[in-house]
Amino acid sequence: MRRKEVLRALGIFQRATPDQLWRMLRPADRHDRCTRDTLNALKESGLVRVETRLKSGHKLWVLTEAGHKEAKELLPRNVRISALRKLRFDAKGRPVKDVGYDEHAAAVTTTTAVLTGAGYGTPLSWQTEIAHRLPYGYTQYADLTMRAPDAGVPAMLLEVDRVNEPVDDLVDKLRRYSDWFELLAPKVDATKATAARGAAVYDFRLWSRIYPATGREGYVPVAFVFTGKSAAQRESRIRRLEQAARRYFAGEPYPGRGVGITAVDYHQAVPVVVTELERITADPAGAAGEVWRRLGRDEWQTLNEALGNPDGDRLYAVQREQVWRRKAEREAVEREAQRPVCTSCGSKFTDDRWQEIRQSSWPGEWDRLCRPCAMEAADCAEADRVARRQAEEAKRAAAEALAVKPRSRFGIGRRR
Repeated sequence: MRRKEVLRALGIFQRATPDQLWRMLRPADRHDRCTRDTLNALKESGLVRVETRLKSGHKLWVLTEAGHKEAKELLPRNVRISALRKLRFDAKGRPVKDVGYDEHAAAVTTTTAVLTGAGYGTPLSWQTEIAHRLPYGYTQYADLTMRAPDAGVPAMLLEVDRVNEPVDDLVDKLRRYSDWFELLAPKVDATKATAARGAAVYDFRLWSRIYPATGREGYVPVAFVFTGKSAAQRESRIRRLEQAARRYFAGEPYPGRGVGITAVDYHQAVPVVVTELERITADPAGAAGEVWRRLGRDEWQTLNEALGNPDGDRLYAVQREQVWRRKAEREAVEREAQRPVCTSCGSKFTDDRWQEIRQSSWPGEWDRLCRPCAMEAADCAEADRVARRQAEEAKRAAAEALAVKPRSRFGIGRRR
C-alpha cells in the first residue's frame, strides 16, 4: 500500500521530499522513516531516483521512466499525471544534476502535504497546473486544485505565493478567474442566462460542468497561500490584495439595502481566502485550525468557517422576514388608527362590521354605529314604526266610527 501511495503521489506532484510525502500520505506516523524506507525500496526496483539534494539536506525524489508508467496505471483516468523528469547526461555520459526545483515548487508540494495531513482529501484529491482557458487568448493555470467533499470543500483553487511578485499580478489572477467563472457553457440560452438570479446562474456557466457544486453561494473559492519573507511583509501583502481585488470577492447588496437589509449577495462573487504556510505549521491543529482569513473579514477562522456566508442568503432570509413583519406591524397600526368608532357606545368596529360598511354601495342609516348598536337602533326604529302604524290605524278606525249615522229601531231615521 505504501508503495502505491508513493508512486501515485510522485505521479501527481512530479517531485517531493520524504518529509513532504510523509506529511501528505502518513501524517499519523511519528516521523518519515517508513516513507524513506519505501523510497529506497522503490529505488532498488528502478521505479524512483534521487534528482538532487536540496539546501535543507532533504533528498528530492522523482519517478524513473518505469515508475512513471506504473504510476500512470495506478492513477484514476480523471487525474492527470505530471510530466516525466527525464535523466539527462553530459557529453561524457555522466548524469547531470538537476537544479530546476525551485522554492515555489517546494511550497506547492508542502501546501498539499499540510492540507492533506489536516484531512482535506487525499493525494488523489489534488491536481497541479490545471488550465482555465479564456476567450481572449489567455490561459490561467491554477497551482493546485483540491477536491475534498468529505471535509466540506467540494472544490477549491489554490495559488502559492512566495511574496516575490507584484500584488497587481495576484489581482490579475483573480480577474481572470472571475472572467472564467462568468463564461457560459456551450449551447445555453444567453437570454435565460442573463435573466437568471441567485444560484440559478450556475446552471448556465461553464465551470459548473467541470467543478462540483460548492454547496455555498459564490463561485469555486480561490485560496492564496503565502510563504517566505517576514510576517509583516506577508500581512502587508494580504491587505494590499484585499484592497485592490475587492470588486471580485465583495458581492453585491441585496434589494432593500437601507431598510433593514444588510445581507450580501455572493452568488456571482469569487470567495477568496488567504493563509500562510508559517501560520499553518505553527498552529497545533495545522491547516484544520483557525489559520484562514476570508478577504473582507478581519478574523482568522477554520477553512469551512471562512468559506461560509453567514451574511449571505441565510441572513437575507432572516432580515427579509423581519422587514415584512415590521411592515405588517406598521400597516396594522395605521389600519387601527383608521378603524371607525361607534358614535353611540364608543367601541371600535369589528373587522366584519368595518368590511360590511365598506362594501355598502351607499351610506346606510346606521353606518356610524357598531353592529349591536345598529341592531338595537333598528329594533327601536321598527318598534316606533309599528307603534306609529298602530296609532294611525286606531285614529283611522275612530274617524270611520264617527262618520257612521245612528238608525231607529225600525231602520228609519229619526225625524226632527
